[in-house]
Amino acid sequence: MEWPWALGAVALNQIVLTAAGLLPRTSLLGANITRLPAAAEARREIALTIDDGPDPEVTPRVLDLLDAAGAKASFFCIGRRARQHPDLCRAIVARGHSVENHGDSHSWGFATFGWRRMLADITSAQATLTEITGQAPRFFRPTAGLRNPLLDPILARLDLRLASWTRRPYDTQDGNPQHILERLTRNLAAGDILLLHDGHAAPTAAGEPVILAVLPTLLNTLADAGLQPVTLPAALS
Repeated sequence: MEWPWALGAVALNQIVLTAAGLLPRTSLLGANITRLPAAAEARREIALTIDDGPDPEVTPRVLDLLDAAGAKASFFCIGRRARQHPDLCRAIVARGHSVENHGDSHSWGFATFGWRRMLADITSAQATLTEITGQAPRFFRPTAGLRNPLLDPILARLDLRLASWTRRPYDTQDGNPQHILERLTRNLAAGDILLLHDGHAAPTAAGEPVILAVLPTLLNTLADAGLQPVTLPAALS
């Protein structure tokens, strides 16, 4: 009988798809931007992407540090936090950065959502961020990068592109600035997409959100290497 083999193949396929959803940088479940295109690389560009805001204590200080360095970034904002702090989202855009979609709930169960719940979560954030900033986000990043096979057709329906990263420093878990810098700058190259967090940033030993301790040195390192931080829309235009 062939049905046990067919059943086994279906089960194996589901295991592979589930495992792929736990790999944030994989393209097995659909297109996934993990590096900037060759044209941006040739221009010596990198992308700073900053997740989980806006945060009323941290985001304004991050914006000041970026301004001082002449650097631009893409902020993946949570819809519900944007509704709480709309002026911060508007300030991000007014200062030359981009606001992108990080979902409405930032649920750790996002990768288990069914079609309707996933569509509603992303759509709600998209509507919120568009209304607040006057600009529709072009990129989406799920919580921790985790997803399931339903995400790709939903993003296609909403005209959004999945954007992950080249380098992830685990700065929500590790408050040691040196560790974060090492993870972001080891083999740093043009075309890299770097991930940091203004929301949920781990505290340093002194109690400061680690992004604030890391960002000045990181921006100096990028400048010394002749790398220009730009927004994702600018890099992929």
